[in-house]
Amino acid sequence: MIPVLYEDEHLIVVVKPDQVLSVPGKGPDKQNCLGRRVRNQSHPTARIVHRLDYATSGVMVMALTAQAHAAMSQLFQQRQVSKRYQAIISGHPTEDAGIIEQPLRCDWERRPLQIVDPVDGKSACTHWQVMERLAQATRVALTPVTGRSHQLRVHMQWLGHPIAGDAFYADEAALALADRLLLHAEHIAFTHPITGEPIAISSPAPF
Repeated sequence: MIPVLYEDEHLIVVVKPDQVLSVPGKGPDKQNCLGRRVRNQSHPTARIVHRLDYATSGVMVMALTAQAHAAMSQLFQQRQVSKRYQAIISGHPTEDAGIIEQPLRCDWERRPLQIVDPVDGKSACTHWQVMERLAQATRVALTPVTGRSHQLRVHMQWLGHPIAGDAFYADEAALALADRLLLHAEHIAFTHPITGEPIAISSPAPF
């Protein structure tokens, strides 16, 4: 069952498990995505508004009407949706907080991987803050200002502290720290595009 944290006649907010696609992929083995699960489970009109990576878990908003889908999509395009993630990264950053502004683009020879490219990359900004220092790792809060593909994962790699369990970007030591990507979308906040009410939904990290 996909947990539903919030619902009204326009929107629902659910928790995506890790190792689940947000939308269908290519091939018959990639059709059992979050959208299909939610539609089959309880909300037959639910439509995806934004995505999380296959390996990432956490809160996602889905629209129940065409009007809500268009309005919610516009909020994301205008960066009027606040998101916060929790991650465990390899090692210990020297600082307790920082801002990473490193442009990103697709690494075409290794798609879907992304790379930092100061010349041809698109602007990308991530705020990070230490929450807890562990024996071999650090728990951090990550707040993306932009929403580039794999942004948080590449920015943590660029910082020198890849996210634990990241099969795409972690070095051997970071990959060995966990059997899944330790990245969870823990909080989302926005003004309801139909009712105008403030919405803030949280889901604790499962790690």
